[in-house]
Amino acid sequence: MIEDTPLSSGPVPVHGNLRTAPADFLAGGGEMSGLMGKFDWAATSIGAMETWPQSLRTTISIMLRSPIPMVLLWGPDGIMIYNDAYTVFAGKRHPRLLGSKVLEGWAEVADFNANVMRVGMAGGTLSYQDQELTLHRNNVPERVWMNLDYSPVIDETGKPGGVLAIVVETTERVQAEQRIVAEKDRLRELFQQAPGFMVFWNGPSHVFELVNEAYYQLVGRREIIGKPLLEALPEIGYQGFDKLLDHVYRTQETYVGRGISVYLQRDPSKEPEQRFLDFVFQPIRDESGRVTGIFAEGSDVTERVRSEEHQQLLLNELNHRVKNTLATVQSIASQTLRTASSTRAAQEAIESRLFALSRAHDVLTRENWDGAWIREVVGHAMQPFQTSGHNRIHCYGEDVRLPPNTTLALAMALQELATNAVKYGSLSSEMGRIEIAWRVDQARDVPHLLLKWEEKDGPHVAPPSRRGFGTRLVERSLAQGHLGGEAKIDFAPSGVVCTIDAPLQDAHEEQA
Repeated sequence: MIEDTPLSSGPVPVHGNLRTAPADFLAGGGEMSGLMGKFDWAATSIGAMETWPQSLRTTISIMLRSPIPMVLLWGPDGIMIYNDAYTVFAGKRHPRLLGSKVLEGWAEVADFNANVMRVGMAGGTLSYQDQELTLHRNNVPERVWMNLDYSPVIDETGKPGGVLAIVVETTERVQAEQRIVAEKDRLRELFQQAPGFMVFWNGPSHVFELVNEAYYQLVGRREIIGKPLLEALPEIGYQGFDKLLDHVYRTQETYVGRGISVYLQRDPSKEPEQRFLDFVFQPIRDESGRVTGIFAEGSDVTERVRSEEHQQLLLNELNHRVKNTLATVQSIASQTLRTASSTRAAQEAIESRLFALSRAHDVLTRENWDGAWIREVVGHAMQPFQTSGHNRIHCYGEDVRLPPNTTLALAMALQELATNAVKYGSLSSEMGRIEIAWRVDQARDVPHLLLKWEEKDGPHVAPPSRRGFGTRLVERSLAQGHLGGEAKIDFAPSGVVCTIDAPLQDAHEEQA
């Protein structure tokens, strides 16, 4: 309880062996001097102020004048007496902490303070740095950190009469350091997880100091930290990257590289692997502006470069195929018009041949011009000539993968053979039929397709007086230099027989 009695300044009354003294030891203590002078200490276990020993008074006098938060825990109960600086730390618990028992005043940390009283009253000291506690200073639990130093106060009996605590709250500093650490951890995590590679070389010998996961993957997960560049990656030496880093270090100029080729020994059991990199070498300076190292950031663009090369190859291939197709169309039109008996006949012949070419292109387009299966090529070529409900064209053979140019040539040849069969051969009669059989000859250096077209049960065949464009188209289409095949037509009396021998690899592909 707080009384409104003035501080004593009269003579010192005697109570047994203790002498009371004026309360001038409270002078200069600020707010707490007034509160302590008015407090009813007689209601506590340490008794009225007039009975306090000189050791207690001296300690309080020193404590009140200190700018550092201090609290004195006096007597076996640890009655709390503190200075102005401690009131800030106490928060809304001030002023009710004054004169309270420490285990009750800070009930949430009673176990901690019980140990403090046990050690201090036994003459021991305690010191804590950045001690974390949870206190209810403002009616809500809050995590705080403090530097705490506890020392016994020796009274007139030569034994500890209480414990003096110096309390310096470090919460703001600890939390700031935690934020810095968390930020560093976050930056380190971002550094490690960055999709591009990052590396920091230290000093003129370019010692690996820091690298991220992407860089480890780039160089084959070698142990490189703490090693100079040429020791960690010896294959780099003959490629001039060390000279480039020397130049950046010496001139302090940033270097930007695009699509730079580098050979890396990613697998010790294999030859160095070529990669293409985009990167920036950035000099790092200290506070004085002196270059101390180089930071590199970049990305492995090998797949992009390969994609661009592949795209260029596709464009070149497309250009080549368009030219070939246009040449084929021009030849078809020219030869058909030259040999046709009428404009109508020429139109029909051109259209049928272009449709055959278009169907073959459709098959190849679905296969990305990587070739086609022979069964699909033959099926598409013969589909316009099949009679609904009456299959007159029979196909036999294993499924074989054809190169693109062979696919086009075979489709055109089959179109011409079928058109001739409709006009003059087995498909011109109701009973006529056609057998198409093929197999693969593996006995030669390159596998060959052997295909036989045979017309049966049709009208009697007489050899033509002259070889028309259709016949020449069949024979020449597979005999072109880049195909290296051949086709022969035999106008046998029982029906036309055509034999085709074509390599299953284009000549230019074999050379490549």
